[in-house]
Amino acid sequence: MTHPDLTVIDHPLVQHKLSLMRDNRTPSPEFRRLLREIALLLSYEATRDLPIATQRIDTPLTAMDAPMLAGPDPAVVSILRAGNGLLDGVLDVVPTAKVGFVGLYRDEETLRPIEYYNKLPKDMPGRFTIAVDPMLATGHSAAAAIDLLKRAGAAHICFICLLAAPEGVAVMAEHHPDVRIVTASLDSHLNEKGYIVPGLGDAGDRIFGTV
Repeated sequence: MTHPDLTVIDHPLVQHKLSLMRDNRTPSPEFRRLLREIALLLSYEATRDLPIATQRIDTPLTAMDAPMLAGPDPAVVSILRAGNGLLDGVLDVVPTAKVGFVGLYRDEETLRPIEYYNKLPKDMPGRFTIAVDPMLATGHSAAAAIDLLKRAGAAHICFICLLAAPEGVAVMAEHHPDVRIVTASLDSHLNEKGYIVPGLGDAGDRIFGTV
């Protein structure tokens, strides 16, 4: 099953940085820097449809009706712990965004997510919401996190990930076809342990040096 709103960013800079991150010789500090840079680039696409209104300003030469972001500040929600690796890059693009966190860990036997933390911005209804997690693998954690966001009132949601597997995309298509997915790569498949192939290993371990 394909997702009705999946965008794969094939920009040369994104693909080059991603290849460096896939290399198992890349150390954690470099991995974190590259992830932040890719998050910034993915965020440009994810925020393409933010609402705009005009505001009267004075340039050094004249007055004009200038385009400005309209509506409430967006929300960025990190799916812990690996989502924090993308968070700063998104905030570089949308510094006024409100920040939330959802804690989910994967049961190693069932591969299903278990919630352990949930702290979201107030007044989620009406906010454009970006959920971030480097890996869309089985899709169960992402779908569960989006469930939480929707229960909090979020309606216009975009999910940013570094890598996606077809299996995870199918789960998101089944449960959340209205949520746009922006990723740097749609990889081949999941292995028997639920890791994306060719992938880059465990993103959280590589971000935080806990390999």
